[in-house]
Amino acid sequence: MLRAIFCVACFLAIGALGFSDADTSPTQFTVLVVMSYEEAYPWNGEIREGLEAALATDECRIEYFYMNVKVDPAGGPKRAKKAHDLYRELKPDGAIVSDDAGQSMFVVPYLAGKVDTPVMFCGVNAEPQEYGYPTSNVSGVLEREPMKQSLLFLRELVPSAKKFAFISQGTPTLKAVEKQLLDEKDSYPLEYVGSRTVQSLPEAVAQVRELRSECDCLLYITMEGLADESGKPLTDQEIIPTLVQAFEGPVITNALYRVKCGALGAVVKAGQEHGRLAAENLLKAMKGTPVSEIPIIQNRFGRRILNVDAMKALGIRPDPSLIRSAELVRTEP
Repeated sequence: MLRAIFCVACFLAIGALGFSDADTSPTQFTVLVVMSYEEAYPWNGEIREGLEAALATDECRIEYFYMNVKVDPAGGPKRAKKAHDLYRELKPDGAIVSDDAGQSMFVVPYLAGKVDTPVMFCGVNAEPQEYGYPTSNVSGVLEREPMKQSLLFLRELVPSAKKFAFISQGTPTLKAVEKQLLDEKDSYPLEYVGSRTVQSLPEAVAQVRELRSECDCLLYITMEGLADESGKPLTDQEIIPTLVQAFEGPVITNALYRVKCGALGAVVKAGQEHGRLAAENLLKAMKGTPVSEIPIIQNRFGRRILNVDAMKALGIRPDPSLIRSAELVRTEP
């Protein structure tokens, strides 16, 4: 009799332990991440670092999809459909979608207000209303360029600088950047003399040479995918040195890797911040916070980057305290 009671007690204890383990084991969320650009694009790498730091591997399984719209703009809608096919196959608990192309081609047609899955965007330049955001299941992080801060940095480096121009490819992202520029220009320390929109590298070189007599500084955000004379799409790493040489003056930009391509400097935003913020808010949503209670936010932080090779080539000799305030880099081949 005692033996039977002991066996029953052991069985109940083991069962209780089993149920306890089942009750306390973490739920693993499946997260679909759709990037607008190709996997090798540096901005994607920064976003990925930020979101992977926030989404612990024991809590989330992440599946990536790349729309490749910089190297193949015309193929974007077809890639977006493939992203939707993957979404239906995975049935993810949440999604993160980067940059404007991902919103217009993927989120708006397939997810926004159409499914219950919480979606967080990041790296979006346009005003959220352009995509109908926020919706019942979409919130995220807007990308705002620290152009004023970059121009202030330039003015400290080159006190004689008075005017600047913007070189653009006319893509949706660059149109949104120019809108921000126009909205803010009255607060800038340099006078904005306008933009030049180009469709090829030879055209960009010609326009930049003309701008030498009109301004002291050139603002370059990105023209990744701009075609050369044969129609081949180029990278920023191929474009920037050519335009720096054609302009013969300071070029400021918006990302560490573009400063390393030969631009003078920038106050840069961090893709890591975008990825982290989007991931943290997605976790809240997947754990039960209604998306309607998660407000749309924007990036806040930036850091000064200075290319010492470009500085020396331009004969700039700033106060040592200014150099100490920046992260120093060199032009990479």
